[in-house]
This record gives sequence, C-alpha cells and structure tokens, in this order.
Amino acid sequence: MDTLTQKRAVNTGRATGPSTAYDPAYDPLIASTPGQGRDYAPTYWIGTAGDPPPDDGPITHDIDVDVAIIGSGFTGLTTAIFLAQEYGIKATVLEANRVSWGCSTRNGGQAQCASGRLKRSQWIARYGLDTALRMHEEVCAGMETFKNLIKDIDCDPQPGGHLYIAHRPKAMPALEKEAKILREVFNYDARILDADTVKREYVDDKEAAGAMHEPEGIGIHAGKLAFGYLKKARALGAKVHPSSPVMGWETRNGVHYLKTPGGIVRARAVGIATGGYTSQGLHSQLKNRLLPILSNSIVTRPLTQAEIDACNFRTTQVITDTRILRHYYRLMPDGRVQIGSRSAITGHDAPEDKYKQFLIRDLHRKFPALEGIQIDYSWWGWVDVSHDMMPRIYQPDPKQTIYYALGYGGNGVMYSAQAGRRLAASIAGKGTPDLPIFRSKLPFPNVREVVESELFAPFRRFGQWWLYRWYHLKDEVI
Repeated sequence: MDTLTQKRAVNTGRATGPSTAYDPAYDPLIASTPGQGRDYAPTYWIGTAGDPPPDDGPITHDIDVDVAIIGSGFTGLTTAIFLAQEYGIKATVLEANRVSWGCSTRNGGQAQCASGRLKRSQWIARYGLDTALRMHEEVCAGMETFKNLIKDIDCDPQPGGHLYIAHRPKAMPALEKEAKILREVFNYDARILDADTVKREYVDDKEAAGAMHEPEGIGIHAGKLAFGYLKKARALGAKVHPSSPVMGWETRNGVHYLKTPGGIVRARAVGIATGGYTSQGLHSQLKNRLLPILSNSIVTRPLTQAEIDACNFRTTQVITDTRILRHYYRLMPDGRVQIGSRSAITGHDAPEDKYKQFLIRDLHRKFPALEGIQIDYSWWGWVDVSHDMMPRIYQPDPKQTIYYALGYGGNGVMYSAQAGRRLAASIAGKGTPDLPIFRSKLPFPNVREVVESELFAPFRRFGQWWLYRWYHLKDEVI
C-alpha cells in the first residue's frame, strides 16, 4: 500500500484494505514475519461478518507511545480495552496484516471454561490440589469476564454449555472419572450422559458412546467478535494500526524501538499477543517457546430441516470429542454445521486438498445423513501450543517492560479475554494472581540444547509427524 493510500485510510475512517494476497502456505517457523497487509483467510467468519470496522491505518511516521501491543487479535484488543477501562492507558496496537488476521478469525468460535490443554485432574497432578482449585477459580472468573465483555457485542452467542463426546466406549471411564472430580473437588456441575441420552436429547453423532456435559460453554461468531472488540477498543481511545509489522526491535535506556515499514514506534512498554503467528525472530524471549500447530475447519451449506432432523440436532451447544486429535463442531445459528480438527504439519502442505477431504470424511462418519453435502467454507490456521500445554501471561525479564500472553493451545476464544485483562494489569504494574501461568516463562522443550539450535525446526516437525501417527493409533486403534 503506498503512502497516499495509507493516509487516506487514516483520514476517511475506513478499514484498511489488503495490499497483498492471502498466503495459504504461511508457516511461522519458517517465515521471518507474518507479512505486511495480507488479506484475510477465506473463513466463514470473515465471509459473514460484514464489512470490517474502521481502523487507524498503517504507521506512517515515527511516534512515541506509552504502551504498544503487538497483535490485534482477541488478546491484543482485549488488552487495549482493559488498559483503557481499568487504568486509563490508551494503547497503540500494531498488526502486521489486517485487523485480527490470525488466530482470532480462523478458530472454531468455541468459548469453553478452560485454559490451555490440561484437564482439571492434570492440574492436580502437576500443581497440587490447592493451586488447581485456584486455577479453576481463575478460568471461571475468565468465563465471567468474557460474558461481560460480549454483552454489547452482536457475535451470535450460543450458550448452554459444552458437550464432551466419547468417540468410542473406551473413552467413557476417563470421562466418568473427570466428571466426578469436577463435581466433588471443584464443585462444578459436570454430568455424565449415556449414549442413548446423547443421541436422543442432544445430537445423533453416530460415534457417540456417551458424553460429559459441562455447564459452561458458549459458541460465538469469531469475526463479529473480533470486529466488536476493535470497535470497543477504539471507542475507548486505543489506536489500532494494521499493515504495520514489527520488523526490528531494539531496547535502549528502557525504551523499545519497534521498527515498522512506515516508521519507528518508541514505546515505554510492550505487550506481545501474536498467538500462533509469532515469528521466530520477533524477540529473543519468544524464540522456540511455542509449537505452532495447524487446525482445519469446514462449514457446510445451511442444512434443510430434514437434514437437521436426520442428524437429530437438538442442541446448538459447542461440542468436542475425546480424541487426542480432537474434533470440535456444532450447529450454527444459520443452520450450517462447522467442524474442525488437526491438519497438516507444515504450512507448505496445508493447502493440499487431502486435509479438507479428511475432515469431510470425519463429518460423514459422525453424520452419515450429510454425505455429499456442499462445503461452502474451508480454511486452516495456526494454534499457539506451549511445550507444557499451559498458557503464560508473564513479564519474562523484570528488568525490561516486555510482557506476553501466549500459549492457549486452542482454548483462547474465552480465555483470551481474561488473559487480556491480566496482561493489562501486568503492564499497568498492578500484578496478577499467584498462579503458575503468571509466574513462569513459556518453557522450552525438555532437551534445551536441541531446542535452542537453529536446526531444531525441521526435527520438531519430524517429531510432530510421528506423534500424530501415535495419537491416531491411540484414538482409533489401541
């Protein structure tokens, strides 16, 4: 985008359009930056959210700011919202491409009462009971934060809870054990449903061998939510600058010099909220701290009433299954079915049609009545998974005013709101609860010497390839 166009975006109050095409093969372990001004992925959320709201245009000259937030997804925008609402700080949000271009407009729109990939029983095993109880309080508080934040955002909420379906009988004992812990230890009303009840009263997923029902869970329209956050942040005085990737970073005398194509942003504090699109070279504190994993989604055409009846869709709750390589799915407000799961290993392979076909096959396996149904939307996106499966909202070096909120592992739709609130508190110097996710860095994998090697990325992907095959055996065979 030329300088004239950049200035016009600022002066006319319009959304900044793309200057480069969507890159379907983008890979954060390989690319030095996420690009500049790239268009959105062709997701259902972007296709049905309406026109993007106005933003503040790209950075066009050197500026001084109190707080710069890198990344304009759910976390970056909610951080800006809470900085303004609770601390009177008007942040400047920098986005490499279009607003909420990454995880926030490529997810499944499922807001669950979770943070990271671990279950409550695993929290007890890792942290001890007292910490696990306080972690539960934190995610429940996060759900309330999320609900309050979206009250005035038209994001097509579908409340009612979360249905966690056992994809085969062997999965039921673990579900029953988890539900018992949730009820008796955490006072969280999880209920076990047998297969007949699931298929009769909720949905006739042909794989369902039973389910655990959690009381908290909301489906949302991810594009409308992202655009709502953008409007809210700007109304509170935050500036949001798309097409402004951070291409260089120096810190001198406590000031961070963030180099963008249009100018230097000099910031006294920086919050990093780049999710699965975190470039390896963004900052040394982040190199090799995340494992980005691809997730695919498809959305069907609207179902006829006969098709809805044939699948016995009697719920619009968010649904996942018990596979390690899990599926997430639901009936949308407009009668479509959305389903997603894990995808390719590398960005280079992501556009291959076979991954879409795998997901279509899985849809048909669950709902044979939908065999041959038209698929209107297909996309993929990167999920930020930490190496210990839990997020971090943290200041990695107490001597530097750098903070990050990363590593949700696919549970960021809800928890990004609470993470934004906690990140804002950290930046404002107000502190965070005494919990592990606020008191330690994103970890390296166990073999640190290998991780820190420049040659690690190919080996990481090779290990992921084998791990996926092992997971498939555990999910479907063993």
